[in-house]
Amino acid sequence: MSRKTWSDVVLPTVSGILLVDKEKGPTSHDVVERIRRLLRIRQVGHAGTLDPFATGLLIVGVGKATRLLEYLQHEDKVYKVKFRLGIITDTFDITGQVMEDHSEEVSKLSEEDVLHAIRSFVGTYKQVPPAYSAKKYQGKKLYELARKGKIINLPPREVTIYDIWGIKISLPEIEFTTKVSSGTYIRSLCMDIGYKLGCGATAVELRRISVGKFVVEDAIMIPEPKNFDSETFENLQRVVLENLIPLERVLDFPKIIVGSQEKVYNGVQPKVEDIMEYETFKKDQLVQLFYNGKLIAIARAERNSDFIETLKRHNRNERIATLLKVFKEE
Repeated sequence: MSRKTWSDVVLPTVSGILLVDKEKGPTSHDVVERIRRLLRIRQVGHAGTLDPFATGLLIVGVGKATRLLEYLQHEDKVYKVKFRLGIITDTFDITGQVMEDHSEEVSKLSEEDVLHAIRSFVGTYKQVPPAYSAKKYQGKKLYELARKGKIINLPPREVTIYDIWGIKISLPEIEFTTKVSSGTYIRSLCMDIGYKLGCGATAVELRRISVGKFVVEDAIMIPEPKNFDSETFENLQRVVLENLIPLERVLDFPKIIVGSQEKVYNGVQPKVEDIMEYETFKKDQLVQLFYNGKLIAIARAERNSDFIETLKRHNRNERIATLLKVFKEE
């Protein structure tokens, strides 16, 4: 009897979040395609694009977990970056074409000048996204337009640099680690520091360390499985399945435990009588509905949690939350 190959094996329906440590080279979409191939499932996506030249944490959603990705997009992020003063490229990173060279200006800078410029960016400021980025303009990614010679200058957007630490200066190169708000472009931050110093700058290395509570130390590498033999493919497939984070452990929204999943599955909005237990939440806050230990829905609270007991005392079976997303069992 011949041994089954990976293509003969029927995988169970899977859902969860996978933490991937992306290597330099592939796009975020390339990583998604690798996982689609490994798990033979189309429903795979990612939260927060990493540039091809960047490495580090990429959060990938599989199955129903793709519907949670939007809630991870806006998490704060931590990056480690190395950049070079005096060089300006069209992409703001070392993979681009050199547009200006102001290396002679770097020799005039003192370490104190550099430190002052870096630390001046801690706080909130308006940042212009680089033309070569995954940000979209009229439905098209900026880098796609830039490759066609159409450079779109987007208006600056407000970003927050919470902290910068681990600064190492070895001119013309600088390294540091920074915690930033969602939507911050580290390439633009490096360029802005360079502009402030009068010489420009370009990113040389970039690594994402964390996204919200998720850290790269818990991530796994996903090599291109194209030329793997069956055993290697199956081993990698097994590793991916073992490292999927279930939906119940992804979000930190307050939890509400309900007494019936069928009501929720049928679109019935949760009322006072449906709630068994709950964590503290505020009106308009996003909450998670659980039944029997399983995440069954995301909802928006219509009341403060401390009002529930008042409603119970007065026998007022009013609506507590509005369903936004329901995760039915397959």
